[in-house]
Amino acid sequence: MKTERITSIDVAREAGVSQSAVSRVFSDGGSASASTVRKVQEAAIKLGYRPNVLARSLITGKSRIIGVIVAYLENQFYPETLEKLSHKLQEQGYHVLVFLASNSKSEIDDVVREILDYQVDGIIVASASLSSSLSARCQRANIPIVMFNRVDDIASAHSVTSDNYKGGFEIAEYLVKCGHQKISYIAGWEGASTQRDREGGFLDGLAKHKRKLHSRAVGNYNQNEAADAARTICASDDRPDALFVCNDHMAFAAMDVIRFELGLSIPDDIAIIGYDDVPPAGWPSYDLTTMRQPTNKMVEACVTTLIRHIEGSHSDTVNTVIESPFIIRNSTRKHPDLNHASNEE
Repeated sequence: MKTERITSIDVAREAGVSQSAVSRVFSDGGSASASTVRKVQEAAIKLGYRPNVLARSLITGKSRIIGVIVAYLENQFYPETLEKLSHKLQEQGYHVLVFLASNSKSEIDDVVREILDYQVDGIIVASASLSSSLSARCQRANIPIVMFNRVDDIASAHSVTSDNYKGGFEIAEYLVKCGHQKISYIAGWEGASTQRDREGGFLDGLAKHKRKLHSRAVGNYNQNEAADAARTICASDDRPDALFVCNDHMAFAAMDVIRFELGLSIPDDIAIIGYDDVPPAGWPSYDLTTMRQPTNKMVEACVTTLIRHIEGSHSDTVNTVIESPFIIRNSTRKHPDLNHASNEE
């Protein structure tokens, strides 16, 4: 049988207080005496009342909902990031609505249109990009957008990234100083700023030492494609003696091919470096040297930027770049002067 919905009027009648008193008890920052709070809470429990958050958002103009768009979750960097973002936003009194989309801008734009129907207060876009027209629409609606781990050529979109260019540069320098002569690269998705910046820094680091890239293949941030790329590069007679892979997710696939299909030793035959420092990178089976993306600092900066713009305390576009520590493990040779990586964020 259908039951009638319990309202704040019913709670007020049961508690012997006004409806406005009930509203104050269930509103953030509302003022009510301890006695009133106790009576209202007891009445709400007795009647099974829950405040209607969506109805309240129509009154306040704030839903306290943040839309988060992620393109894929296979890479462990993003589930870990999503968990930290959710916890940090919840600490600030916000709820998270997660949407999955491909790297296609048309699909992501469709998702953004759907998100806007939920009257979100802000949007975080991770591992994806969106069109300038959708960004402009969000700007007109005063809905701030923060790009997480990506940079877009959109004036109104804020961004938070690690220093991908510097990370790529440091990786190149490390491999050169460890004595490697044939240094190769497996690229990520070439439409991503992370890929462009990491490779740009890597090539410049090699050029500083008058080195050129030995060989290159594209893994598109996909494990199967990364495995194929590793076969192409490492199965040849003129294989590299060192390999930088644009992220850990692909590096694991490359390592499996190198060791178990090609029968080569890491790092004796081929040294390998990844990027992100996701948890499996530290497992004994991989023990991967990698550039750590400091997710705690990146999440903190992302949430701070978003909330400040939601609350109107900032209006300028913010692009935050956070330095990454280089984590040296046993997938590379040791260099006595450079073996000082920190394990702290």
